[in-house]
Amino acid sequence: MIDKIVSSLDAAVAGIHDGATVMIGGFGTAGMPNHLIDALIAQGARDLTIVNNNAGNGETGLAALLKAKRVKKIICSFPRQADSQVFDALYQAGEIELELVPQGNLAARIQAAGAGLGAIFTPTGYGTLLAEGKETRRIGERNYVLEYPIRADFALIKAHRGDRWGNLVYRKAARNFGPIMATAAACTIAQVDELAELGDLDPEGVITPGIFVQRVVATATAAC
Repeated sequence: MIDKIVSSLDAAVAGIHDGATVMIGGFGTAGMPNHLIDALIAQGARDLTIVNNNAGNGETGLAALLKAKRVKKIICSFPRQADSQVFDALYQAGEIELELVPQGNLAARIQAAGAGLGAIFTPTGYGTLLAEGKETRRIGERNYVLEYPIRADFALIKAHRGDRWGNLVYRKAARNFGPIMATAAACTIAQVDELAELGDLDPEGVITPGIFVQRVVATATAAC
């Protein structure tokens, strides 16, 4: 019997090791798996490489992970906003490495990993500092930059509902990077608001099939 439900947040993040690359879903705070992030802070893994659209907001969620100094590098498209003070302080002090990736490229590189592609050519970034040292090519009437897939050891994502097979349904814009990150990680861990019985989820509404998910934890019932 396939049952990917784990009973605690501690069990959900077990095995995330020092030096791991971890994708974290969310567009700002929308869709960010805060419960899983808090459990990861308590778990203690260090020297992490984090892949996220942003670099944390305020002092909760991803920002709390940064503040705990568990992250050595962040790969993101939008590291600076009005409440990114934790990242700003770490970066100015030289305590965190940043790889800046345009948002479309970030999504495309994650998708490339999920599709098993070796690399992609994208026009975004051509002729800028972001293309320095990278292979470029003219294809048709446009110039392109070679970019490599972004893969992860783990992905922490948030969904609205999930079943024991790992099928996931998201809530509106909170979906954002969750589906593509789930395809690009060796182990995808999903935080869900509600558990559904098998057959309760409309197949037409399932955005992430269970084949891409290894662990599911319901925050309404899970404890650390």
